[in-house]
Amino acid sequence: MTQGRLICGVDEAGRGPLAGPVFAACVILREDDPIAGLADSKVLSHERREELAIQIRSRATAWAVASASVEEIDRINILRASLLAMRRAVEQLTIEPHEVLVDGLYCPEVRFPARAIVDGDALVAEISAASILAKTARDALMVQLHELYPDYGFARHKGYSTRQHLEALQRFGVCPIHRRSFAPVRSLCLDSGD
Repeated sequence: MTQGRLICGVDEAGRGPLAGPVFAACVILREDDPIAGLADSKVLSHERREELAIQIRSRATAWAVASASVEEIDRINILRASLLAMRRAVEQLTIEPHEVLVDGLYCPEVRFPARAIVDGDALVAEISAASILAKTARDALMVQLHELYPDYGFARHKGYSTRQHLEALQRFGVCPIHRRSFAPVRSLCLDSGD
């Protein structure tokens, strides 16, 4: 980070699953209070992600988490829904960053200078922090949704297309939080006339 410049890192969680919303987070870290151990959320254990999420929320200059719904994903596609969730997160910030750095190839439409960075979640601390907040928030929601739809195992696989999830889809059919635009779900909907 350049001295005195507020860098906002942005990342999403949940582009790949067959169920549940896609989440995004943005984080502005404090230069004078670095958080040790930040990394791409996918390489961290569940316990370590949770510990870091608490530190990020309490020590960052600013942060926000937002989502795009299953209905939005099905209507506008997962890439656009991810960018929408990112834009919503950035719009919640109460502090204006000098630059927004986004993990991946695409930037959401925001009113600040923005730059996409491939593997940014492994390279930029602010993006790593955003990755962790998005992942922990989405995982927490999927655990809650497991209570509503216990047959599918959402608490374990968080909506990803594991063998257990695909078997549950075959056995119990599609539930309201499944993404009907995703091929394994769409084919079941077509078969059932849903």
